[in-house]
Amino acid sequence: MSQGFDPLALENQVCFAMYSATNALIRAYRPLLDELSLTYPQYLVMMVLWKESGISVKILGEKLHLDSGTLTPLLKRLETKGLVIRDRNKDDERVRVLHLTDEGKALHEQAKKVPELIRCKVGGDSEELRQLKLLSENALKHLQG
Repeated sequence: MSQGFDPLALENQVCFAMYSATNALIRAYRPLLDELSLTYPQYLVMMVLWKESGISVKILGEKLHLDSGTLTPLLKRLETKGLVIRDRNKDDERVRVLHLTDEGKALHEQAKKVPELIRCKVGGDSEELRQLKLLSENALKHLQG
């Protein structure tokens, strides 16, 4: 057998490197998000809502690349925690919109430390992290066709 490049070797797989890094990154978030009583997907929802309270569920799903079957139970749990209110759009009753509660707004202040703590765990300078983000976004764009 040839000693050359093996396209099926695990160590040659971009997907495995991305998969492993993603799993490690989510594990790094876990203790930080436990302090906020949030899971990683809930944290993603909250980040969007801290910027855009009153957003429709449909737009939120598009921003997070999540379908309604995944998003609905997630939003119900955030509502049960008292962080989010799911309401109807005043102009179109069919459209569900999301608003932060006072508790949800207050959580924003606690969460401000999370990105810097994660940045320290990931390592690398700001340019390397910017490049990693751009490469990841480019891969996503190509994979979504």
